[in-house]
Formats: sequence, structure tokens, C-alpha cells
Amino acid sequence: MHVFPFSARMKTMTEAQFLPTTTSEMNRRGWDSIDILFVSGDAYVDHPSFAAALLGRLFESHGYRVGIVAQPRWDRPDDFQIFGVPRLCCMISSGNIDSMVSNYTSARKKRTDDAYSAAGKGGKRPDRALITYSHRARQALGQQVPIIIGGIEGSLRRFAHYDYWSDMVRRSILLDAKADLLVYGMGELQCLQILKRLDQGESIASITDVSGTVVNLSGTTDTSSLIMLPSYEQVSMRDEKSNTPSPEGKRLYAQATAIQMLYENPFDPTKVGQRSGDRLIVMNPPARPVTQQEFDTIHTLAYTRRWHPQYDKQGGVPALAEVQFSITSNRGCFGSCTFCAITSHQGRMITNRSIASLVQETKEIVALPHFKGNIHDVGGPTANFQDLACNRQKTLGPCQKKYCLDPTPCSLLLDSHPAYLKRLEAVKEVKGVKRVFIRSGIRYDYLLQVADAKTRSLFINRLATKHTSGQLRVAPEHCDPQSLSVMGKPPIELYEQFVNAFNLASTQAGKQQYCIPYFIAAHPGTTLDAAIDLAHYIRQSGFIPQQVQQFYPTPGTAATCMYYSGLDPRPGKNFAPVYVPKGKEAAMQRALMQFNRKENRRLVTEALVLAKRTDEKSLLFGRRLLQKPKRGRAFS
Repeated sequence: MHVFPFSARMKTMTEAQFLPTTTSEMNRRGWDSIDILFVSGDAYVDHPSFAAALLGRLFESHGYRVGIVAQPRWDRPDDFQIFGVPRLCCMISSGNIDSMVSNYTSARKKRTDDAYSAAGKGGKRPDRALITYSHRARQALGQQVPIIIGGIEGSLRRFAHYDYWSDMVRRSILLDAKADLLVYGMGELQCLQILKRLDQGESIASITDVSGTVVNLSGTTDTSSLIMLPSYEQVSMRDEKSNTPSPEGKRLYAQATAIQMLYENPFDPTKVGQRSGDRLIVMNPPARPVTQQEFDTIHTLAYTRRWHPQYDKQGGVPALAEVQFSITSNRGCFGSCTFCAITSHQGRMITNRSIASLVQETKEIVALPHFKGNIHDVGGPTANFQDLACNRQKTLGPCQKKYCLDPTPCSLLLDSHPAYLKRLEAVKEVKGVKRVFIRSGIRYDYLLQVADAKTRSLFINRLATKHTSGQLRVAPEHCDPQSLSVMGKPPIELYEQFVNAFNLASTQAGKQQYCIPYFIAAHPGTTLDAAIDLAHYIRQSGFIPQQVQQFYPTPGTAATCMYYSGLDPRPGKNFAPVYVPKGKEAAMQRALMQFNRKENRRLVTEALVLAKRTDEKSLLFGRRLLQKPKRGRAFS
């Protein structure tokens, strides 16, 4: 991945412009100590897309002294002691990506690269980083310093959870990390509240009621006001003879997941609890989403928008290249894809930024060295989700037992495409900007089924003529109706309708552009027959993917619950059985998506034999398929 180099002007910047990472940088600010030690599994990049920078700058703006320890050595306490003992607390995040996902592929093979580390080299963060960092911080700082864990790794492991890498159910990460408090969600509001109370002299043990946090209480605590999940011991039950998960344990695990999914609403004061041994884990309600004004403020803080100079000689941090010339316009997602962890971290309610804020950030980007006139993205988890799903959410939050788009769009859904087009146009009008592209995902079902005909046509034409740089990435995920239903994704016919409209708009504009589809192999609900059907679909479409995504069971998602329990925990599904491809069959399904590769022929042939569809072998291995497939073909 290309990394934008530092210019001479950037290299002469003093490190004092960054949050301190060493005692010398701390002393340069005139400090003799810090209030907050922020430990991150990522290299320190001072950009709002990186948690250490976003939260660190926010705390700084409220008058707190923050020291950053990025990717510390975890075999010794030295790096955790460089600033001495922080006055208020130590906050720990594994980074922008879950440490296990960062370190291992879906085949559980060790990764050698890491875009969030200097020079893109892997191995800079430990497995289960929150646990390891927390233990080392405790050793370095003693028992009196409050240790608060959070980030995506914490959000996904609040309660007992299935751990794909050890193939077992683990208890809440709060217990394994032996931390004092877990912050889930984006963290700004709850962290500021916690810091204020610590600063006022309150003990961390008494801070048990902050929204967006999980606490570890005594098992004797009164539970009458809680919604209780099955206990850790129940959801992790195994058969004594075979030492495999018991059917009853799986059923209770699915039940626990289903209950958690009902309480994702910041307007609902319900607290959820789970017993684990002699402890009680209690999840407070989610923190409310930040307001537009708060969201704007977060992006006006004093970011340098660069990696720390300590990484200069190593070539920088590759992840910055993805976001350096991009703008976050919204957060949250109401898409309800079962394999996605975004709602567990950002929530189902959308927060957007004002046009004035987007314009101001665009001007800052235009002034950056190496900016060539192109804004790479204006979006978020889903680009065209630019506002609350409906007016009801303003006072009641998201529905408890109903999703906005699955299985069909809710009649109350509002169309935010006109507002999105205004934001894109405002960014484009900033002096120095030539093009504004969209790289974030687009939910074409939302566009096609919620927007009116005029808006649909306008949006697709703008997308084709102004906001696509030759390739538009879209995620149909599969073609099989049952697989798509389990994924929470729309029918493939809507994808085809969108592609045809986009291709037509591109042709009319005299542009040769392509929709690049993403598909998932071996997702729960996908049979071998469905995988073979997808191979034929890919062949017919004329585009064989260069990269294939195999389902990755990350903690906290409905699909991971399906993978472990074989049951569907979603509201209204009544824990229906779900087919789960694993082991060699999962490898077969992945190979089928790239059936034209010689190294996949054996697995593809075995799949056809197993499915008793060997008569179709010639269709997949015909001579025509050994030629370079055509691209951008419209569906008939």
C-alpha cells in the first residue's frame, strides 16, 4: 500500500505538536506528570480516525494531560512506566482492529502484515491485547491506578463470548483482563464522565452507573432490577464424555445473545447482568449518540493528521493512506448485517456532521502536503445512511424487535440521499478540490426501495459521473436467497438492478466503469449447493474476484452465535436451526469462488462430487474460463 511520505516541511515539525509519547516530549510541554496514560495497540497516528488521537485530543481539550504509549513491549513493564504513575487512570485499547483479527486470518494463520503498525509489519501487538496490556499495566502501575479497557475488542466481549481462535466460550473480558471498568461503544461521552468523577476524588469502585460501561460486581449483588442472561457456566457447558459443547449450552448461548440484542437502545434504561463464578457482570445501557455539535467538535480538535515522527525512518504507518484524504461524515449503522460488528460498537442510530464542519475539514485536507485534489471518501460505516432511520428514533431509539431494512424496509424509513448529495456537493465546492469519491459501502436496497424514482435516478447518475474513480465496490455477499436471509442482506435481484442502472449511467456519461462485488464464503446458512450456485453466478457475471473473504466469526455478532450454536438468535427467528459450513467444506466454498485457479481445482472437484453435481464440472472448468473474464458486464 502506498504511504504518503513526509515532506521536508513536515519533517521539521517538532514532536511537541503531538500528544507526548516520551518523558522528553512531556517535559517539553512543561509537565512533570500526566493525568491519563493511554495505551494503544496501534502505532500513534494523530488523526481522528485513530482512537488514541481522537480520545486523547478530546481529553486534552478538557484540560487533561494525556500521555500515549503506542504498541508497548508486553514482555516487561518498562514501557508502561515511562511517564510514571498517572494521576487519574490508565486507559487501554487494542487499536482500531480487534487484536485477534489483526494477528490471524480466518484460517487461523498468523498474519505478517499490519497496516496500523510502522512499515505495515505485523507482530507489534499481542494476542488478546486488552488482557495482556491490562496485566502489564497493573504490574507497572500498582493496584491504586484505575485501569479502564475499551475499544472494539472490549465492545465485542462484554459478556461470555465464543472465541473462534480457541474454539471455546470465554468469560467477559473484564474478568480476564482484571480491569476496573470496561467502556463499550465509541467512548467519548462515558470517558469524559468517568474522568470528571475521578478528578473529583470519586473512587473507581463507586463508578458503576455510567451509560456505555460494563462493571464487575460481587456475586451477592441484588439482581432484581436486572435482565439476567444465562450464566457463563451455563452458556459454556460441555459434554463430559466428548468434551465438546453441549446442545443445552449452545441453546443457552443463543438465548443469551438474543437477549443482548434486545437492549441496544440508549433510550432504554434496562441493565443486563450475567453471573460468572462468584462475580456479577453488569452492562449499563448504551451511551447516547453524540449530537451533531459534539461530532463536529470532535473533528475540529488539534490533530496534526500525521503519524508520529518516530515512524519516519520506517516509512510511516500504511493505514494513514486510507484515511488521510477522506472525511468521516456519519457514524452508526441500521443495516443489521448479521456478520458485522459495527452496531455492537457504533450503535444502530446515525449521527451526522454539519455541512459547515465537513467544509472546514476539507479545507484542512486541501492544505496538506501531497494533496492532489481528490477527496477519497465522504462517508462512514455505510455511506448513504446519513441520518436517523426514522423520526421515531429521536425520542424512542431503535426498535427492540424490528430491523430497519431486514427482511424488508420499514415503512417509516426516511430517505437521506438528498442530504448526502448536498454534503458531497459542498465538499466538492471547496477551492482546491477536483473530485469527491465514495469508498464507503452503499446499501443499494435502501436506495432502490426507500428513495423515490427521481432521487434514485439522480443519485445513481451523480455516483456514476462524479463520485466513482473507475471502480465502485458493492457488497451483494451472495446470490442464494437462504444465505442472504441469514446474513440480513437483500435479494440478489436488487444488486443486479443497481448494477444495470449504474452501468447505464456510466455508459451514457461516456465512462468505462465497473462495479466490483464482494462475496462471503462459508457464511452460516450457506450450503455447499448454494456455494456452487454462487460459482456459476460469478462465472455468468464475468467477474471472478481477485480476493475472497471467508466468514470470520468475531465475538459479538449474530452470525458468530449461529456459527457456534447452529441457531438463529435474531428477533422473530425462534432460534431456527442454521446450517454451518466448517473445516474442509468451508475451504471448498472459498475455493469455489475462485474456481478458475489451478490451485483450487482439487477442492472444487471434491465439492462437486460431494454435492453430486459432477455433471457441471465442464461448465466451471471450460476453456472459456481460462481466458481473462470480461468486466463490467450488465446482468440480463
